[in-house]
Amino acid sequence: MPKVLVVATSRKTRGGITSVVKAHEQGEQWEQYHSRWIETHRDKGMFTKMFYLIRGFVEFLFLMPFYDLTHIHMSEPMSAIRKVPFMTWAKLWRKKTIIHFHSFSPETTVRSRFAFLYRYLFGNADRVVVLSEYWKREVLKEIPSAKVAVVYNPCLAHVTRPSAGFADYDGPLPQAHSILYAGTVNQRKGYADMIKAFAKIAKRHDDWQLVFAGNGEIESGKNLAEELGISCQILWLGWVSGADKDRAFQEATVFCLPSYAEGFPMSVLDAWSYGLPVITTPVGGIPDVARDGENMLLFEPGNVDELAKCMERMITDKELRDNISRASLEFARTTFNIDTINRHIGKLYSEVLKS
Repeated sequence: MPKVLVVATSRKTRGGITSVVKAHEQGEQWEQYHSRWIETHRDKGMFTKMFYLIRGFVEFLFLMPFYDLTHIHMSEPMSAIRKVPFMTWAKLWRKKTIIHFHSFSPETTVRSRFAFLYRYLFGNADRVVVLSEYWKREVLKEIPSAKVAVVYNPCLAHVTRPSAGFADYDGPLPQAHSILYAGTVNQRKGYADMIKAFAKIAKRHDDWQLVFAGNGEIESGKNLAEELGISCQILWLGWVSGADKDRAFQEATVFCLPSYAEGFPMSVLDAWSYGLPVITTPVGGIPDVARDGENMLLFEPGNVDELAKCMERMITDKELRDNISRASLEFARTTFNIDTINRHIGKLYSEVLKS
């Protein structure tokens, strides 16, 4: 049976790529193709980053002759730079290659000053996997020769037994009515817009709160909430994982991601797996499946007034919440089911190896 080397960031790194590879690891195709994960990056200091890259490449050098296909996960330019020697070595051995592209913006990647890197990597790959039809169109605009396939990120299986509390958090717990944000707290993901929008309706719904689960610009967020007078209705959990992440999602009423740019946001997929009704923006892969008012509520990135209206609709209309919640669960059971996605990966391996 053919064997696959999976080149990606470390298991210990926070973020979407690690979550996706861990999900693939659960599939039958992982054992069927004797897959092995080579870790090339960890989100710590420069020494740690260099250590992981060098160790990963040395491991790759020795293992490559004994494997048939290399599945390379990558995203922004620094990630692309790290993957060039892996692609070059694989091609020297005339091995099949798949590039799995996780970027959040064409402007920072295939249309940036680093576009030549993507032309090299995508042009040499036997298949380029992207996260949505939107990303397929954008890649083919810039690199028409790329052999592009769409494979969605999966809804992840989640823990069903919440912990008694949060391991790294000793403040007040989320209350019954809450709107959850999960992910890195930064400008691209629109956390400030979420705070501003909630401030417009918070006094009318003083039994509701925002809950932020993630690291990043937390102090800036707290300062903004203080300026707007809603600090008492915002909870900052910091980064959560495992049973703590499970608890945060289980205790939420609504999920919101006001992002400006995405590939296909893992946090929305997480929300679907818990059956949470979602408010988000039509960016990245979301338009592939979005029906505004039916399976989610949408607003344009940066439109704080529209976001406030979406929040108020979710807060005041329980029937709407319930209908969208059922649609979320349907996504998790069908299109984005982890088993469905892993079957796609297995089929892709088979097609590339036979080509």
